[in-house]
Amino acid sequence: MTIRRIAVPAAVVAVGAIVVSPAAPVTAQNRTAGTGAQPCPTVEAPTRPGGTPSPPPVGPAEAAVGGAALATTGLVVPAGTPTAPAVTATSWIVADLGSGQVLGGCGPHEHRTPASVQKLLLAAALLPRLDPTAAVEVTRDDLHDLDPASSLMGVVAGGRYTVEELWLGLLLESGNDAANVLARLGGGAAGRPGGVQVMNEEAARLRANQTHAVTPSGLDGTDQYTSAYDLALIARATFEHDDFRRYIATRTASLPSAPGRSALTLTGDNTLLGSYPGMLGGKTGFTDLARQTYVGVAERDGRTLAVTLLGAENAPLGSLGEATALLDWGFALAPDEAVGHLVSPDQANQKKDERAVAAGDEGPGTGTYSPSVLSVVVGTVAALGTVLVGVFAGWRRASRRMAG
Repeated sequence: MTIRRIAVPAAVVAVGAIVVSPAAPVTAQNRTAGTGAQPCPTVEAPTRPGGTPSPPPVGPAEAAVGGAALATTGLVVPAGTPTAPAVTATSWIVADLGSGQVLGGCGPHEHRTPASVQKLLLAAALLPRLDPTAAVEVTRDDLHDLDPASSLMGVVAGGRYTVEELWLGLLLESGNDAANVLARLGGGAAGRPGGVQVMNEEAARLRANQTHAVTPSGLDGTDQYTSAYDLALIARATFEHDDFRRYIATRTASLPSAPGRSALTLTGDNTLLGSYPGMLGGKTGFTDLARQTYVGVAERDGRTLAVTLLGAENAPLGSLGEATALLDWGFALAPDEAVGHLVSPDQANQKKDERAVAAGDEGPGTGTYSPSVLSVVVGTVAALGTVLVGVFAGWRRASRRMAG
């Protein structure tokens, strides 16, 4: 199959099966800045506040993760396919979570600020480690650095909540307070910073090389960034968990009152649930620096597509409208159309204590079994089992000799 790579306007070179258009400069690290290259299909935003993060530049090897065609700051789509929709998002990707194929994108590996879609990395990192039925007491430290005007679940210091209730608060209300509590719980003795460290370890395991977490919630922090490609890897990891799929598909949840806490009603902020055909769930985000961000997954005709977008503006469509347009474009492509692939997690870095669970009712500020304790228990049980098997085998052999 013949492909075209568009390096600059009117320059066409046959090199494969993809059309690549370098994007217009959006950060200091944009590798096509000053070349006059053709941008991705874009809609000019009425206003785009100045100021962008300054993450480290993306190296050539990291930019090519998932396929050489993805090493571009601009548009990459299969040749001969319908034109990709024009959006305000400065980077985006559409990928098939079933096959792992990347259908297309704009600046797939470019650093951007995540906002609350970073909560998906928190879920990917800690869902396997925390017992959803365990109860945890919220502390004042969990809440002291949160702006009351930011997105909050509504937990109170001294109140006790189950881990499952915190996940619902995190994903339905985009609760920054829930993120802090979950990160502290998942961080064990290291507390919230330990939870953030686990997030970064999970990003490394997923080979999300352009992702670095500083806050568990996605509230802006120095040296915090991600990429559209990385978010597709993270979305795939989260949707592999049945609990996550159930939480993200929940539209409303009522949490009863209890001693030290009031009743709460949680309402999902992803309005594409029930309005976009086949939508399984999604997560929105916004900060002044990140602008609008979104990750959504929809299933149709046996295909499960993820859309991730970063740096979108409110008008004319907003992140949800742009996500809808990109999903429609992806579902219109033939199943075998692709420009790259989602890489597999690095199983060599799979942590042995991944399945550590939260302990319930161990007192305020506690909630995780020590991985070292778990290792000792598991190792002791395994060794005892080996000894018993050996004793039983010896008894069987002795019995046979006696019977003979």
